Amino acid sequence: MFPIHLVPHDTKVSFMAHYRVAFGISGLLVAASILAFLVMGLNFGIDFKGGTLIEIQTKDGPADIGSLRSLIAEANVGDTEIQEFGAPDDVLIRVEEQAGGEEAQQAVIARIKEVLGDSVVYRRVEVVGPKVSSELAQTGAIAVFAAIFAVLVYIWFRFEWQFAVGAIAALVHDVVLTIGLFSVLQLEFGLAIIAAILTIVGYSLNDTVVVYDRVRENLRRYKRMPLKELLDNSLNQTLSRTVLTSLTTLIALLSLYIFGGEVIRGFTFAMIWGVFVGTYSSIFIAAPFLSYLGTKRDWSGNADTGPNFKNV
Repeated sequence: MFPIHLVPHDTKVSFMAHYRVAFGISGLLVAASILAFLVMGLNFGIDFKGGTLIEIQTKDGPADIGSLRSLIAEANVGDTEIQEFGAPDDVLIRVEEQAGGEEAQQAVIARIKEVLGDSVVYRRVEVVGPKVSSELAQTGAIAVFAAIFAVLVYIWFRFEWQFAVGAIAALVHDVVLTIGLFSVLQLEFGLAIIAAILTIVGYSLNDTVVVYDRVRENLRRYKRMPLKELLDNSLNQTLSRTVLTSLTTLIALLSLYIFGGEVIRGFTFAMIWGVFVGTYSSIFIAAPFLSYLGTKRDWSGNADTGPNFKNV
């Protein structure tokens, strides 16, 4: 009885008037992301680097990081990283990969447990060898490329090749900017972030398909309308749905980021970023690409090649 309208139904935002500026900004951000990746690289987590990860909880109140460093230094296990992990009494210990295979990694765990004694509770112990970490990195990259290729095929068959190119451009834009952000901020990049990237691909694709469905409907309905005007109308007609979906998703993600704990914080951060770039790319990347590439007007199979098909 009292519907909520965050965006009026009769919006007349001229998105296509600003798409060249959006393309320029996106191009600069993509170039900067690639440069950051090449120069700074990624802060790979133990999933990809290999080594030992131990999560502990101190029994006697907040952890004394300085004392823990001194104790673990006595174990003589090589380079280690020790940091608070969420609550003041939670600590994450990372130990570099040891020469000697699986037995050496297990020996590291035993030495650390020996020096720490019974003053802590061991909540998680993970060991990743070099072969496994290499395979995980390759599999993660393959998963991302396979997802993008599957999107290309899906959009091509559902719509047309011009739509597929626009959707892929938007997805590549989102993935590259996400990787660039993690490179610039040097946030830990592990398997959870690969999962987040795949989720971002799905979210962005969902937004793009909604816009493309409306574009196709309007192409059937308004065969003489200039393409840029038609794209503007389609974007405005789906704007309310886009805003509502993004806001509700952000509310859930922000709750997870604040209250979900350190374990999923990297994942939720990537997803929050992905909602922003995914929404942006659906509006300012995927749809405007059709202005460059054009598309047929008669969806029964005959393309409109008359003068009204031109991008005017």
